[in-house]
Amino acid sequence: QVQLVESGGGLVQAGGSLRLSCAASGFPFPSYAMAWFRQAPGKEREFAAGIGWNGVNTYYDDSLKGRFTISRDNGKNLVYLEMNSLKAEDTAVYYCAAGGNAGVVTSKRPRAWSNWGQGTQVTVSS
Repeated sequence: QVQLVESGGGLVQAGGSLRLSCAASGFPFPSYAMAWFRQAPGKEREFAAGIGWNGVNTYYDDSLKGRFTISRDNGKNLVYLEMNSLKAEDTAVYYCAAGGNAGVVTSKRPRAWSNWGQGTQVTVSS
């Protein structure tokens, strides 16, 4: 079955960095777009970054451009989110998502993505 397992979250001071990883299995990973979403307490899940099947095309929420970088390793079925210059408002549960439909990589709607991980908590202390 499809599995997405996030790791790398934790507690970090403002200005610090973290790298999240998502290990994928149970589906043809190189054929799928991947994304990271995040959900802060009391808020809706929001799109953070997306990456196309070949890793060339990447998309970011405008507020995160320049600080977050999404990448993937199709040989290892992994997708990463490098987060730098972290702020208190980046505190959230971060979710990995997979989507097999054409054009999904540009979608910021959670419902457009077919598979989800359980999430990893990122807490940024100010």
